[in-house]
Amino acid sequence: MPETQQVEDRTAAGPPPANSVDRFFKISARGSTVGREVRGGFATFFTMAYILVLNPIILGSAKDKFGDQLDSVQLVTATALVAAVMTIIMGVGGNLPLALAAGLGLNAVVAFQIAPLMSWDDAMGLIVLEGLLICVLVVTGLREAVMYAIPQPLKQAISVGIGLFISFIGFVDAGFVSRIPDAANTTVPVQLGATGALTGWPILVFCVGVLLTIGLLARKVKGAILISIVTMTAVAIVVNEIADVKSWGLTTPQVPDDVVASPDFGLLGDFSLFGAFGEVSVITVVLLVFTLILSDFFDTMGTVVGVSAEAGLLDEDGKVPNLGRVLLIDGAAAVAGGASSASSATSYIESAAGVGEGARTGFANLVTGGLFACALFLTPLLTIVPMQAAAPALVAVGFLMMTQVKYIDWDKYEIAIPAFLTIAVMPFTYSITNGIGAGFVSYVLIKTVLGRAKEVHWLLWGTSALFLIYFAIDPIEQILNVK
Repeated sequence: MPETQQVEDRTAAGPPPANSVDRFFKISARGSTVGREVRGGFATFFTMAYILVLNPIILGSAKDKFGDQLDSVQLVTATALVAAVMTIIMGVGGNLPLALAAGLGLNAVVAFQIAPLMSWDDAMGLIVLEGLLICVLVVTGLREAVMYAIPQPLKQAISVGIGLFISFIGFVDAGFVSRIPDAANTTVPVQLGATGALTGWPILVFCVGVLLTIGLLARKVKGAILISIVTMTAVAIVVNEIADVKSWGLTTPQVPDDVVASPDFGLLGDFSLFGAFGEVSVITVVLLVFTLILSDFFDTMGTVVGVSAEAGLLDEDGKVPNLGRVLLIDGAAAVAGGASSASSATSYIESAAGVGEGARTGFANLVTGGLFACALFLTPLLTIVPMQAAAPALVAVGFLMMTQVKYIDWDKYEIAIPAFLTIAVMPFTYSITNGIGAGFVSYVLIKTVLGRAKEVHWLLWGTSALFLIYFAIDPIEQILNVK
C-alpha cells in the first residue's frame, strides 16, 4: 500500500483549482483546503514558537573566547527574522508544509563547543561555511541521491522514530517526564514528573491538554490540535492568575504588559567566513564543520521524509516532491542563520503538528512565516503559549506518525533490525541523526554478513563510513591530538 493512502482522509485528488493560489500551491490537488492550511500554519507556529525564547537563552548564556556575549533582544529579532523569511521561502519554493528556524542541538554546539574556541563572528562564519557546503552537496545532486538510496522500510522507520522522538520531546518539555540527576545514584535515567510523581498545576494543564487533543482527534473534529492549543493556553492563563504556580518553564502564560516590542537588527551580518582558521588549527575547523554538516544533513533528511510521509506526499517510490529545491532552501537557511547570528536554521519536525491539523502544501508556511514576522513586533503577545499547552500536539502527532510501523516487514531481520535501531535510538539519544546513523550502519553490516553486500547502494556505504567517523569522533580527536 503506498504511503499516500496510509492515513485516513488523505484523498489522492480534490476538486478543480478554485483560483490561481489554489493552482500554484496545489491545495485542492492534494486534497486540502485553505482552511486546513491556515489551521495547520497556526498549529506549526504554536508548537515551535518556543524557539523565540529558547534560542536566545542558549546563545545568550554563552561567552566566546574573549568573554563576549550576544544581546538577547537582538537574538530574538534574528531568530524570528530567519524563521519568517526561510519558512515563507520554503512554502513558495518547496511547496511543503515544512517550517524552518534555528536548530536545537546545533545552537548548543555553537554556544558551548565552538564559541569558546573563537569569537562569535568566527563561530557564525563556520555556520555560514557549513550551509554553503551543504548547498554545494545539493547542487551536485549528492544530497538528493543519498535520500533516494535509502530503502523504503528504513524511510518508514525514520518516520516512526521521529514520531516517538517528538512525543518524547512533548513529555519532557511539558515536565511530564524529567531526567533523574546523577546525584540520585540510580540507574533509571528518567522519571515521572520532577520527583517521581505528577505535581503542580502546569502538569495538570498538560495532562488535560493531552486528553482533550486525543478526544478531539478520536471524534475527528476539524482543527483538533489548534483547538486544544488555544483552549489550554486560555486555561493556563486563568490558572496562572488564580493559583500559586512556582514556574511554567520558559514561557509564563499571562496577559503581557506590552503588546508591541521593537526589533533590533544589530546582529545581522556579524560573521567572519574564514576567521576561525586564525583561531584554531585547520584540523579542528574541519572536524567542527564536519560535525555540523552531518548533523544538519541527516536531521533534515529525517524531518523531510517524516513530515512528507505523514502528509501522504511521498510517491510510490518513496520520493519527496520538489526534493532538490527543498534541500537547497534548507541549506540556504543554514547560511541565513549564520549570517544573522541566529545559529544554523533547519527544518522543524514540529511541522508535523501542522500536518496533523490538515496542512498539505506550502500555503501553510505563509501563515507560519507570517506569524514569525509578526513576532518581530508582537513577541510579548505571541509567546504567551506555555509548552504545557503546546506539547499535547506533539504527543498526538507522534501517535499519527507511529502508525506507519505496520508497513515494515518485521519477519525480515535484514531490514527489521536496522529499522528497530533507527526507531529506538532517536528518542533514547534525543537525536534524529543518531537514529539514522545506527540504522544505516547496522543495515550495511547485516547485508555484508549475509553475503549480500552488492545489494547496498554505494552511497549508503559512503554514508555509513561517515557515520562511523561521527560516532568515533572522540577517539579520532585524541589520536589526532585535537583539542
